Amino acid sequence: MKNIVIIGGSKGIGNAIVLQQLEKNKVINISRNAPEISHPNLTHYSLNVLQDTLPDIENIDILIYCPGSINLKPISSLSIDDFRTDFEINVIGAVKAIQKYLPVLKKGNNPSIVLFSTVAAKLGMPFHASIATAKAGVEGLVKSLGAELASSIRINAIAPTITETTLAAGILRNDRMKENMMERHPMKNYLKPEEVAEMANYLISDHAKSISGQVFEMDYGIVTFKI
Repeated sequence: MKNIVIIGGSKGIGNAIVLQQLEKNKVINISRNAPEISHPNLTHYSLNVLQDTLPDIENIDILIYCPGSINLKPISSLSIDDFRTDFEINVIGAVKAIQKYLPVLKKGNNPSIVLFSTVAAKLGMPFHASIATAKAGVEGLVKSLGAELASSIRINAIAPTITETTLAAGILRNDRMKENMMERHPMKNYLKPEEVAEMANYLISDHAKSISGQVFEMDYGIVTFKI
């Protein structure tokens, strides 16, 4: 049984990871709102990761940082504060968590970290300047820390395409928009949170003990294929 800290596990992909891990592992969720579930293996801390002090935790094997943002505007409509906010949510929050828990993680059982990027960091997409810039920072962090921590902790990232979560509700708000989104992807689908959670489950498992410093695209072909 591993000790897994999930930041942002009350909704979306983070919540899917929580639900898939609870039966076999101890899960500590840190987010403003509690997950809508109670379980003997679940501990929750309510706080704002960017503003509040992270709790002291004695034993950690896995750290997963899930918070993200979808701020889609033309560059002329984006303010400097938009860029700053997206960077803080996606990069600074992750750095804060890693710095806080690094000493404990180093003592863990096959310790690893999972962060989240986006396909927009590689695929040029209109109106994604702010979020793509922030997520590119996440990918740089993964590469750099993968090398720096190579002898002690693995770190990887997942870069999903659009995923059916509350964060993406505005993009998938009706059947027509969902159908259009499917058509944009060569494999004619987009992601469900549970699919992304399964990838995270693999990356934190002992089966992935040789993998670090990698960014895994879950894209239904939108980055790789032109059909």
